Order: sequence, then structure tokens, then C-alpha cells
Amino acid sequence: MTQRAVCLQHVPFEGPGAFAASLGKRGVQLEHHLVPQDGLPSDPGDLLIVMGGPMSVNDSEPWIADETAFIRSVLKSGTPVIGVCLGSQFMAKALGATVRSGKALEIGMTQVRLTAEAKQDPVFSTWPESFEVFEWHGEIFDLPNECVPLVASEIAPLQAFRYGSRAYGLLFHLEMEQTGIDALCRECAPDLTKARLTTQDVKTTALPKLPQLHQAADQLIGHVLRSSR
Repeated sequence: MTQRAVCLQHVPFEGPGAFAASLGKRGVQLEHHLVPQDGLPSDPGDLLIVMGGPMSVNDSEPWIADETAFIRSVLKSGTPVIGVCLGSQFMAKALGATVRSGKALEIGMTQVRLTAEAKQDPVFSTWPESFEVFEWHGEIFDLPNECVPLVASEIAPLQAFRYGSRAYGLLFHLEMEQTGIDALCRECAPDLTKARLTTQDVKTTALPKLPQLHQAADQLIGHVLRSSR
């Protein structure tokens, strides 16, 4: 039976990126739902992927509360989940943690480090102790109850966490492709100004690192799909 991945998007320009190729080569059917316009899917499939967006999980729009409740139910059911940037903030909020403003924007390639707990994680234990990831966020979160901290940076004490064995929240983007970077730089240009960066700054440092990030994205997809069989 064909596996299904359901992707929740919040803006058209932040899609599944390299995750789509990883799913495709494994024969996994991928469905997209632009939640603010389309509403939520009837079910999360075999893997729920929750993408980013410029809004906050603390905003008052009704769809945000609905999506938080949906993600909570999916997490509690044991279905595999990958939350990216805003998606990880949704996961943290759904599990009862506080999401708040960080002390600065993190945009572009950022140095992060593994926690001690990450060395026991089936995915992150194979990664270097310190590495660079692509980021574009201003809000951070506390560690939710019953979760394992995996990655930290200077600005965000928690960059990634795991809930159970197959739900991962990532504040950073492993899936980011060049078209996604171009779109972020275009659609979220005020963030660049605030961070005193240019599009060229971001692209010069990020583009050479994308193949490594995509390898990590593929490894993560492989793990959560294996664990869902």
C-alpha cells in the first residue's frame, strides 16, 4: 500500500523543498494543504510535514488554534511528524511549551551544536558535533514536556527536539532549495534589512551548503518513514 505524506503550508513560497524529492524516490505520495486558505486535511497520512511561514503561532487567527489542536492530536497518536521553523513552533505550542521572541533574528547559515542527548538519537547521532544550518526566524521556544533536546545555537538554546521516537521539530531548514531562498529574500525583505544582510550575503554562504542539508533531510525522511511501517 502506498504511503502518504501530508504537507501543511502557510504561505505558497514555503513548501517542502528537498523533502519532496526524498519522498518521491521512496514512492511516497505527497499532498499539499495551504492551511489559511484550504483548511486542514481530514487526516495526517503516514507522515505529517508542517512547514514555515512569516506568521506567529501566538497570532489570534482561528486557523492557528485549529492547526495547533490538529497537530496535538497527531503527535499524541504517534504518527510521524516533521515540523520546520513555524512548524516546529506549532509542535512546541501543541505540546504545551512557550513560543516567544528570540534576542535576534537568525537568518542564513548559522552555527549550531548537538546536545548530549543528540548523541543517542537515531538521526542526529550521525551528524557532526557542530555544523551549519539554514535559518530564517525571529521566535524561539522552550523544551516541551516529554521531549528530547537535540540542537542548540547561541541565540536559540533549543533549535531541535524529538517527541517520542518519530516526531522532530526543527527551527532550521534542511529542505531549503535555491528557489526557496530567492522567495524568502523577496517576500521577507524587511527581515534582511533588520538583520543588516543582503540577498547576496545570504546566497553566497548558503548555496554551497545546500547539498549537505539535503543529505540530512533525506536521512531524516528515511528514518521517520522506516519507523512508521
